[in-house]
Amino acid sequence: MSARIPQTMSGVQLTGHGGPEKLVWNDAIPVPQPGPGEVLVRVAAAGVNNTDINTRIGWYSSDVTGATDQVQDDADIETGGWGGALDFPRIQGGDICGYVVANGQGTDRFALNSRVTCPINLPRPTVDNPVGCFVLGSEVDGAFAEFCVVDAGDLFDVSASPLSDIEIGAMPCAHGTAWNMVTRAGVKAGENVLISGASGGVGIAAVALASHLGARVTAQCSSSKADAVRAAGASHVIDRGAVPEPRAFDAWIDIVGGPGWPAGLLALKPGGRLAISGAIAGPIVAADLRDIYLRDITIYGATFQSLDTFAGLVDLINQGAIRPLVSKTYPLKDIARAQQDFASKHYPGKLVLIP
Repeated sequence: MSARIPQTMSGVQLTGHGGPEKLVWNDAIPVPQPGPGEVLVRVAAAGVNNTDINTRIGWYSSDVTGATDQVQDDADIETGGWGGALDFPRIQGGDICGYVVANGQGTDRFALNSRVTCPINLPRPTVDNPVGCFVLGSEVDGAFAEFCVVDAGDLFDVSASPLSDIEIGAMPCAHGTAWNMVTRAGVKAGENVLISGASGGVGIAAVALASHLGARVTAQCSSSKADAVRAAGASHVIDRGAVPEPRAFDAWIDIVGGPGWPAGLLALKPGGRLAISGAIAGPIVAADLRDIYLRDITIYGATFQSLDTFAGLVDLINQGAIRPLVSKTYPLKDIARAQQDFASKHYPGKLVLIP
C-alpha cells in the first residue's frame, strides 16, 4: 500500500444496539487492508439515512412492531441488523462518495484517485445470509470513517459527474432505493403516481426520479415542506394526514406504512402497482385482501436492487440529470447531532457527514 495511507484512521463505531451513546468516536481504528478483488476508498462524504438509525436501535428485529420513534433505547435486541445479529463494533454508513487510494491484489478496474460510489446493498447470497445480500454499514463496515474497503465489482466510477462529493454522498441509499422503487413499479410518462413520505431523503428522490420519467406526481408530506417537494418536481402536494383520492393513481411509492396504508391502497386504480421500501410510521398494517386481489393490485417489496439497476442511477448521476436536496452537512464527529436532526424531520431531503 502507498506510504501516504496511514495505519490508523478516525471514525465512528457502533458498539451495540441502543441510543446515541452506542456511537463511539475512535481515532485509532486500523485502516482496513484491501484483499484480492477489493479497493480501499478514502471517504469524502457519507449521507445520513433512516437505516443507520434503524440499525442502531435494532428496529429490523422481528421483535419490534412499532414505528421507528417508538423503540426504547434500552430494549434488549440481539438480531437488529438487516440480516440478523451484527458483529460489534461495526462502522455504519451506507452512503459513500470517495476516492480510490489502493487496489487489492489482482484488482485494476479503477485508477488511483478515481471518484467512486456504490449501492448500500451488496449481493452476497450465502447459506448463513438468507436475505441474499449484505448491507454496507450493517453486515460489513461502511463509510462512517476516513477509509472504507469495497469490492471492486460493487463500485461505480462517478468521476465524470458535475455533482459535488457531498451531493453524490447523499444519493446511494435514498436515490438508489427510490430508483429501484419507480423501476420495479414500472412508472411511465403520463402516469399518475402517489408518493407518501415525500419530503424525506427517499421520498424526495422518488419525486424527482418519477418526474424525470415524465409521471405526474402527487406527493404526500407535511405542509411545512411542501415547497421543497414541489421544487423537486411534484405536480400536486397533499398533507401527510390527508386521505388520497380513491382510484386515482397508476402507481404508489410508499416508505411510510402505518395506519394510513389502507387508504393508500384504495387510492390505486384497478391494476395499480405499489412499491414499498419502508415503514417509518409502523410495520404492522391492516388491509382487506379483497382490495388487493379483486382489483388486481401488484405489490413489490423493493429494497435490494440489482447492480444493473443501480448502474441506471449512476448514468443519471454522471449526466447531472438528477441533483439531491442537501439541507445540511456535519463533521463526522457530530454524528449524534446529525441523527437527532434527521429524526426530528425538521429538514427536507438529506443530511450529509464529512469525515
